[in-house]
Amino acid sequence: MTVTFSPTRLSGTVAAPPSKSMGHRMLICAGLAAGKSTVTGISHSQDMLATMELLHGLGAVCVRRAEDDTVVDVQGADPRNAAPKASLNCRECGSTLRFFIPICLLSDKPVTLTGSPRLFERPLDVYADLCRDLGLTFDLDTTTPKLTLKGPLRGGHFTLRGDVSSQFITGLLFALPLCAEDSILSILPPLESRPYLDLTLSALALYGIQAEWLDDLTLRIPGGQTYKATDAAVEGDYSNAAFFHALTALGHDVTLTGLNPDSLQGDRVYRDIYPLLATGRPTVDISDCPDLGPILMAVASAKQGATFTGTRRLRIKESDRAAAMAEELAKFGVSVTVQEDTVTVDPLDFHAPVNILDGHNDHRIVMALSTLLTLTGGTLRGAEAVNKSLPDYFDLLGSLGADIAVTEV
Repeated sequence: MTVTFSPTRLSGTVAAPPSKSMGHRMLICAGLAAGKSTVTGISHSQDMLATMELLHGLGAVCVRRAEDDTVVDVQGADPRNAAPKASLNCRECGSTLRFFIPICLLSDKPVTLTGSPRLFERPLDVYADLCRDLGLTFDLDTTTPKLTLKGPLRGGHFTLRGDVSSQFITGLLFALPLCAEDSILSILPPLESRPYLDLTLSALALYGIQAEWLDDLTLRIPGGQTYKATDAAVEGDYSNAAFFHALTALGHDVTLTGLNPDSLQGDRVYRDIYPLLATGRPTVDISDCPDLGPILMAVASAKQGATFTGTRRLRIKESDRAAAMAEELAKFGVSVTVQEDTVTVDPLDFHAPVNILDGHNDHRIVMALSTLLTLTGGTLRGAEAVNKSLPDYFDLLGSLGADIAVTEV
């Protein structure tokens, strides 16, 4: 899909989309609970569909209500009894893949996960090493691609790196309460994306699971627990709200509703970063909020520039986000210098893009570039990548007055 923007001043109010991060976590907890739960606020994004499909493959049942298809009724199942006959498709969702690996390892029957080639290029070494040490099956075929797992996983003392992705820790937090044994997770510093672990702990608590920090790098998870069926609603998403608030940061007049000001979501920090970008050329550490990288780089490009640290994990997302943004922002006359753990944005001569932009098959790249195109106009191909997290993104922009021509190619 190709979209062409004409520069237009946007105004209006938009409701924040439901949090993808919490949506994953609440669906999984509901899918592991005995009995029926209802989760309100589940979008039709590819990522949410992937999580629902994996739950179905492990024996749970997820049904959208006809009268409101953002409401999902979930009949949970015990993953320790899972023996799926077909492979389970994670699509392009890194969260789904990493969250479900330990859950699948609870079964002593083989479980095979598939997904896009890019998905299996992203690091899985943490789980591969853990399975090797525990004598569990972790058979990764990157050519197909597919991953075959076989447990059973048991509780105990686990040591994991904290500088790769908090998703590995979250995956274990979902699975270990169902083991008979108590568990300790020791995290090797530095621990990045700590707010995502706090989101996981809040979701677990909502569904009756106990887990606690013993200190800043140690988690205790009692074994022998049972997830309790619960009805709950997903809060508004700061990660996607960041793209709409960026419009106001760039001179549009957009108001967002439906955000919890006391949310544990780490990406809420954009509220503090945008004013810094508006008034100067700051240095900002994004190691705890790497998903904000593309939109922060975009806003800095239209302002006075910035230096972002803690950026090395941008290269292992849906695209190499630092390199992708450097390539696309150059078309706006912006210089982006990418180093090992630092990205520097120099606006130089910011102007309308001289060539067609490319979305790099990455939803956050597409939305970040679209934010700039509302100012300058221009054409972006590969815009369908927004289906991964926010399928109605361009409709929402249109409701604010954006002048967008869409071509399906």
